[in-house]
Amino acid sequence: MPETDKRILILGVGNILFTDEGFGVRIAEELEQKYEFSPNVTILDGGTLGLRLMGPIMESDYLVIVDIVLNEGQPGDVFRLLGEDLNKACAFKNSMHQTDLLDTLANCSIVGQVPDDIILYGVEPVNYKDMSAALSPELEAKMPEVIDAVLKEVENAGGTYTSRTMANPATEKIYVPRDTSGNS
Repeated sequence: MPETDKRILILGVGNILFTDEGFGVRIAEELEQKYEFSPNVTILDGGTLGLRLMGPIMESDYLVIVDIVLNEGQPGDVFRLLGEDLNKACAFKNSMHQTDLLDTLANCSIVGQVPDDIILYGVEPVNYKDMSAALSPELEAKMPEVIDAVLKEVENAGGTYTSRTMANPATEKIYVPRDTSGNS
């Protein structure tokens, strides 16, 4: 399959109501708001949908997941994880969705429809237990780095993107905005 024909899925997962737990969703929102992608690229706010993500995952050839991970790093450390490292980082039980993500990928594998490439960009959280729509300042500061990394993955997989302007504004609405004032 030519590179440009790869179906690329950027999947942001997490729960935006628990501080850094929403990091992946916030990345998906930012990508959707700031960039327009080629037709072979889909940006998806996977939230905490778990097994309901099987369809979009099985329809993709190149999957980039963005989430928080407990990977024995320092808060704010960014990891690019593949294969067994991805499984270990996603296996923690303190999350409201992580085990669902592993189960979802395992079920896709059982059905025989797993993307050729699966990459997880995970960030070590500061706080994923307190209720707040705001990210910690440390993870808020990591957003540009992770967005740049995801955009490079899109290019490497054969996708393209352009910055949004007044001529091509985002149509997706953000219903629970994050607090960037630092007041939470």
